[in-house]
Amino acid sequence: MQTGKINMRKVHVILKKEDISQEKMREGSKAVVVLDVLLATTTITSALADGATEVIPVQNVTEGLHVAAGMDPDTCVLAGENHARPIDGFVYPSPGHIRSVIKGKKLVLSTTNGTVALRKSEGAGNVYIGCLLNNPAVAKTIREESNAETIIVVCSGNSGEVSLEDFYGAGHFLDCLVQKDEWVLTDAAKAALHFYRGAQGSAFEILSESRVGQLFYLHGFLEELKFAAGAGTSSVVPVLKDGRVVIHQPASTHKGEWPFYGKSEHSQ
Repeated sequence: MQTGKINMRKVHVILKKEDISQEKMREGSKAVVVLDVLLATTTITSALADGATEVIPVQNVTEGLHVAAGMDPDTCVLAGENHARPIDGFVYPSPGHIRSVIKGKKLVLSTTNGTVALRKSEGAGNVYIGCLLNNPAVAKTIREESNAETIIVVCSGNSGEVSLEDFYGAGHFLDCLVQKDEWVLTDAAKAALHFYRGAQGSAFEILSESRVGQLFYLHGFLEELKFAAGAGTSSVVPVLKDGRVVIHQPASTHKGEWPFYGKSEHSQ
């Protein structure tokens, strides 16, 4: 672990993407963790584990089409949804749909909440992508490598509303983060942490009770719901750099030493 790190750093939770201040994101020393458990950040983490070379988050369908138009179609996958509905010409942005077509390609991704939250957060010094799959790995990376004075956990939410799965995911991330260090938690961070620690039932049961989780049930996405609930199953730590999401290279990785990133249990 680095020496001289600031002890008693501040941790805050933003409850939905509409509450993100892009101006404040650019101020001071911040590390941001963006969560969209159902499903964008889970999809990003899974896609990188399954061989995507990078993920390009876009704010809407029009931008996605524009970005993809400038690429060789054999080298990219265009995926997206609009308020959970499929989009003509786009692969549906779930891990299961993307897994079979993504290896060695770029993923251009448009979602209603998660990719918008990522773009609104990109002004911060360091932006990490978290979900239940990789929260322990992201928390470990921040504890060991980040000197940011403030950690902001962004819940993407659901079209202007707080989402149960992201709030639960924020609490899970904080539970992983605060195990070994001293942190000053805002009330929003404390609420998420206490909610997670007091939640009754498994991660799958909590996600199933959410509005989006119920839609997954309705439309036959049960396997994707189970996959998203797999807490701690991935060591992939995605970071947003210059508008592109790539796998973070640990500071401790030396020449000739390859870190294990693992693949999702559904990968072939």
